[in-house]
This record gives sequence, C-alpha cells and structure tokens, in this order.
Amino acid sequence: MVKIIKLSAIDSTNTYLKELCKNVKLDDGTIVVTRRQTAGRGQMGAKWQSVEGLSLAFSVFKRFSSVLLIEQSQINFAVSLGIMKALQKLQVPDIRIKWPNDIMSYQKKLCGVLIENQLDGDKITSSVIGIGLNVNESEFPNLPFASSMKLSSGTSYNLDEVLHLVSEAIMKELAAIDTSKTLVSIREKYESNLFRKDKVSVFENTEGNNFNGIIRGVTESGKLLVELEDESIQDFELKQIRMLL
Repeated sequence: MVKIIKLSAIDSTNTYLKELCKNVKLDDGTIVVTRRQTAGRGQMGAKWQSVEGLSLAFSVFKRFSSVLLIEQSQINFAVSLGIMKALQKLQVPDIRIKWPNDIMSYQKKLCGVLIENQLDGDKITSSVIGIGLNVNESEFPNLPFASSMKLSSGTSYNLDEVLHLVSEAIMKELAAIDTSKTLVSIREKYESNLFRKDKVSVFENTEGNNFNGIIRGVTESGKLLVELEDESIQDFELKQIRMLL
C-alpha cells in the first residue's frame, strides 16, 4: 500500500519530502501531495504555479539500490516516460517530452518536473521527484504556452485518479532502471518522443544569441544533441541552451 501524505498547503512538496527523509525512514514510493503549493519550483529556479482544486502538485520518494551517479540521466528518462504513458492512458492527445522533462500536448506545456537526488559516494540512494501537473484548468492568463489535460482532451479528470496513475507509472519505469543494466532502450524510447525532434527549431545560447538547429537526440548523460547549420552535431547542457520555437 503506497503511503500518501496529504497537506492542505505547503511551500514545496519537494522541500517537505527532502526534510522528512532526513528524519524518518520513508517507504519506497511515499507521496506528498498538497492542495495548495505556495512556492513550487521547476528547473533552473523557475516557479511553478498550481491552482487549488484544478491541478496537482506532488512529490514521490524513490529508493535505489544500484543506480550510479553517472547514470542519473536514466532517472530523468524514466520519469518523463512514466508521465507520458500515464497521460496517454488517460487519453490526453499528442504527448511529447520537451527536453529535459517538460511534458507537452499540442505544443503547449502541461507538466513540469523537478528531480533531486540524494547521494552516497558515487551511488544515488534515493530521489525526490516533484511533479506539477495542470489537470482541469480552463484558462491560463498571461501564459500563452501553458495548457492542461482538460484543454487538450476536452475531458474533466478526477485528481485522485490522475495522481494514482501518474505516480504508479513513474514508479514502474524507475523500478526497471534499478533492476536492469540494459539502459540503451530507455534512452531510445525517450529520444523517439522528444518534442520537435528532427525539426528545425530556434535556440538561444548563454550569450543571448539565436541560432537554428535540429534536435537529433540525447547523450547517455542526458545532454541535448543538436545539429547545427554547418551539419555538425553539438551537445548542450541545460544551462547552455534554451528552445525558443
């Protein structure tokens, strides 16, 4: 039985769960979910807004036995694929993964992910996986590239059912990487579902310059592989590149 901790309001479910695991031996798969998150965090310090009663903000605790630090990208691949599969099961159309782990539908973002790993030497002992998922919102003032499951599918969803299916799918994918050494296939599955893969896109680099490129995949360590206009392929870390369109 998965342990679910329900909170009426909290600054960040990830922060709460990380502090909790310092003092308590948590069961694998423990979930913290809140009706209202006041300081949700995303990649690169971005804020994640959640709407009480319409969206989900939750974090999942996953314990590992055999995942090395150099394999941490596998966790990101697994989490992204798990969310994608759950949303497809819920009949949300046109799901894609925008590198590294935003979940898109009809080219708009409906889910953000923040993964924070706990280490022991060169091993990852556990991860706290934060999920912000837009479920039943009908409008996003001043957020033209945001969407929700309801807007994409035309269907209203039960939040508890979505929480169950998404967290279950994530844990299933993560269990596979913790027990298997055939990790190439999960990267290939991740790559095949990348948003705008093999299409010309506009990127911005750290100097603020724009350039055209084509996403060709990711490296084993999770860097984005982009084919440039001179047909060379360059890899980029998260801090080095931003997709504009």
